[in-house]
Amino acid sequence: MRELLTDRLESPVVQAGMGGGLSGSRLAAAVSAAGGLGTIGFAAPDVLGREIAAARRLTDAPLAVNLLLPFARRGHFEAAAAADVLVTFWGRPKRRTAGPWMHQCGSLQEALAAHAAGADAVIAQGVEAGGHVRGSEPGLELLDRLLLALPAGYPVLAAGGVADRADVVARLDAGAAAVVCGTRFLMTDESGAHPAYKQRLLGAGETTLTELFGAGWAGAHRVVANAATERWLGGDPRGPRPLRAFNRATAPLLARAPAGLRQRMAGLQRPHSPLLGPIPPTAGAPPSLLDAGPLYAGESVARIGDIRPAADVVRDLTP
Repeated sequence: MRELLTDRLESPVVQAGMGGGLSGSRLAAAVSAAGGLGTIGFAAPDVLGREIAAARRLTDAPLAVNLLLPFARRGHFEAAAAADVLVTFWGRPKRRTAGPWMHQCGSLQEALAAHAAGADAVIAQGVEAGGHVRGSEPGLELLDRLLLALPAGYPVLAAGGVADRADVVARLDAGAAAVVCGTRFLMTDESGAHPAYKQRLLGAGETTLTELFGAGWAGAHRVVANAATERWLGGDPRGPRPLRAFNRATAPLLARAPAGLRQRMAGLQRPHSPLLGPIPPTAGAPPSLLDAGPLYAGESVARIGDIRPAADVVRDLTP
């Protein structure tokens, strides 16, 4: 893994694998072709296969695939084998590939478990990250703890709070092997986010860490405000306690629901309904998700003021 990061990549910048159609072949290929490591986000196995093939037609540079372990099945791992790097997240780390494997972690304990399971690198996710948040402490603090506890030379990447080149330099100076950026690449021409979603991010000054969008995923999500958060988060930013308990109880069942069914359920979401799932508003999704779905973004969104080509973002982030 260290050889890939130092020898095959021209930039120490990894694009986060944002699922639900946010990071597909166009975005991943653009990042990889510019010298970083592009990542195709979680999708159904057949979609993953098509997206990897489409990205290969655009670039021969290394590509990664991100799999969310609560939803990943054998078909996902078989499809992901066509990529150069497998990234896993949110679950018990276990080697499922013969190739390079990274596991994203939110704690020292999780990082140690990933190392013990044979992960070639880990990603330290800070609490300031957008989307699905595993971390509970600032990214630089977690990075420092992982570097002290893991063997010398073992690659640790840093995720969360990266908006510009100074952020990249700070994390590399702190010992990170590379940085992982989500929000900055979400706000690019090639991301699959709905155009109106991107425009809302341009005007966002703050984010909320909540469990509101937990129907099928009982975890924490960092989002910017919309009608759903304004309706339900007045008393507790994490969400109403009964709703959170319901989400935790039903998540294992809903996680096994077919992807098509989850998409149809997302289309029925409305801000006034408490049953809100984690599917984001993509370019092809129902416009209702702009106010009834999660508008994922990290704290760095407040420092991002434009939407640009992904290749320009890679160049601007690279020290």
